[in-house]
Amino acid sequence: MEKKNILVIEDDRRISDNLVKGLSKKGFLSDVAFDGHNGLKKALSLPFDLIILDINLPQMNGFDVCFAVRGYKPSIPILMLTAMGEVEDKVEGLDNGADDYIVKPFDFRELFARINALLRRASRTPIQPIKEVLRVADLEIHLDKKIAVRSGKIIDLTAREFTLLEYLVRNRGRVLSKMDIAENVWDLNFDSGTNIIEVYINYLRKKIDKDFEPKLIHTKLGLGYILREK
Repeated sequence: MEKKNILVIEDDRRISDNLVKGLSKKGFLSDVAFDGHNGLKKALSLPFDLIILDINLPQMNGFDVCFAVRGYKPSIPILMLTAMGEVEDKVEGLDNGADDYIVKPFDFRELFARINALLRRASRTPIQPIKEVLRVADLEIHLDKKIAVRSGKIIDLTAREFTLLEYLVRNRGRVLSKMDIAENVWDLNFDSGTNIIEVYINYLRKKIDKDFEPKLIHTKLGLGYILREK
């Protein structure tokens, strides 16, 4: 089996050295960049199967690197390294195109589990976009165009917000736990210490429900969330 090649973009030499050693022990090839500018250059010019990307980098931060890579290589998995408890970093990273995140300091067993999950997902045969429209009340989800429309008004959603809304609509009338959402929208192992799910639900409510009736996104206390007309 051909070895997977991983790009590590991390300015902390101790962390990057440990990552390279750990990846090598697991049978991965790897390359390292110690700042955002060189990391982006390598990401765009060389073939990699996955990128491990820190946020706080010299010259160019990880958010900007992630966004730029997504513009040229939309299918490459990106795993971001975030600081403990920084929910805003996780949200911004995901909105800029990251597929997953892991909090520093991390356990290598969890890191490799996430790497393998992202590589498995990337290896699946891409599904061609379906010209399908999902409807609930006056809300329309255009899957081929990746847009949401409510009462004839186009709603400006990020890629992650659109994916979350699509999941809620496809499961209309069903109570979805935070774990359901984390695993199906982000492919994340649910961390009960983060409020990232609430953050995105609130984003959607402001865009989808605030100025419209009926309200569609509802909270079931202690259980999760449900999308329904009443």
